[in-house]
Amino acid sequence: MSLYDTASVLMTAPVEILKITANTVGGVMSQITTAVVPKAPPPTPVIMEPLPLWQLASSGGYYVRLAGVLGASAVALGAYGAHSTFPKDDKIELKEVFERANKYHFIHSLAMLGVPLCRWPKTSGTFFMLGIAMFSGTCYYLALTGDRSFNKVTPIGGICFILGWLALAL
Repeated sequence: MSLYDTASVLMTAPVEILKITANTVGGVMSQITTAVVPKAPPPTPVIMEPLPLWQLASSGGYYVRLAGVLGASAVALGAYGAHSTFPKDDKIELKEVFERANKYHFIHSLAMLGVPLCRWPKTSGTFFMLGIAMFSGTCYYLALTGDRSFNKVTPIGGICFILGWLALAL
């Protein structure tokens, strides 16, 4: 046996002894921890059955129903406006005012379908309802009567529409 062989045996032997000791200590420690701390059973998966569409719509509360009523009234008013005669006004064409009111009424009736999905449905739904009443309502009134007494309320209705969209987005 040469000097090199003797040095390599002395150098590697302590390393092998440490590996064996670490394995036995680690094995004993893992047995102790499993005896003291039992493993938790895996969580059971939650499987939800798909709901029919009518149940999902009814879970949205009264906003979905309100959107249906508002949409039906928008269609009815649009049909009435298409076959109605409007008073004569020199400054503006009242049929265009009626069509604009009907367009905004219909768009925001559809927006009411998304209200149950937002974080603040009461805020968003209230602003949309106020916007329909104040903006579209005053435009309908102007177009059908020619009376401009409620024109100052119309921009407030537009601001309510904007706030309703912001509440829907946030």
